[in-house]
Amino acid sequence: MRLTNFIVRDAIVPALATTAADVNPRDSAAVTGVKERVIREMVGGLSAAGYFRDADLEDITRAVLRREQLGTTGIGKNIAIPHSRHPAVDRLIGTLALSKTGLPFESLDGEPVYVFVLLVSPQDRPGDHLRALEAVVRTMRNDEYVRQLRACTTREEIWALLENAPGW
Repeated sequence: MRLTNFIVRDAIVPALATTAADVNPRDSAAVTGVKERVIREMVGGLSAAGYFRDADLEDITRAVLRREQLGTTGIGKNIAIPHSRHPAVDRLIGTLALSKTGLPFESLDGEPVYVFVLLVSPQDRPGDHLRALEAVVRTMRNDEYVRQLRACTTREEIWALLENAPGW
């Protein structure tokens, strides 16, 4: 599976509006607020691209946040993969967002996150969900690829890099 199989080009966020300039990464309430803003921004991008009804925006956001409460999706090496399954979508969809300054996300390695990949899949398609998670992890394991991705400044640059990523 390739990232371009599920990432919605029109929902890519080359520079998140969410910042954490004054957030202490040890302040769990502040970090939770950052997480919520990032997830809302990314889910909002999918909604604006027309991939689900605006009426489902809040419920999908809550579902992703509930998943985050089970354990961080900050996998380390400056990457986070917030995700959830939800009945509002009929196929696996996702988006990618970049933070130029890095954001606290309770990552496993304690480092800030610069690359976020959000996944939302139908409840009855767990295989697709797992394959997408695997594709993200395999792709982001390449440090040089992540460095190139972080250097992108436009949606078009990000998409071109995604199209050239290896598939598995």
